[in-house]
Amino acid sequence: MKISEKVIALVLMLSATYISACDACKSQQPEITKELTHGTGPESDWDWFIVGIVILITLLAFFYSVKYLVKPGEKDKSHIKYTFLQ
Repeated sequence: MKISEKVIALVLMLSATYISACDACKSQQPEITKELTHGTGPESDWDWFIVGIVILITLLAFFYSVKYLVKPGEKDKSHIKYTFLQ
């Protein structure tokens, strides 16, 4: 293992206690988010609807960012990107 890999592993192990929810918050969360978040859980079905919309937007943004990163589709040789690629 390289030193940078060791540092990353150490940071991930130490941050695991800060990432998970505390005991008081775990009792207020529904089963699906019990270990993940702090504070009270969703209070109505509208909260779950909003979370679903945010997840959908995030997945779409990720899909299109990967799609246009892998194959952008720009073929014009005078496009500004070619000034940076040369």
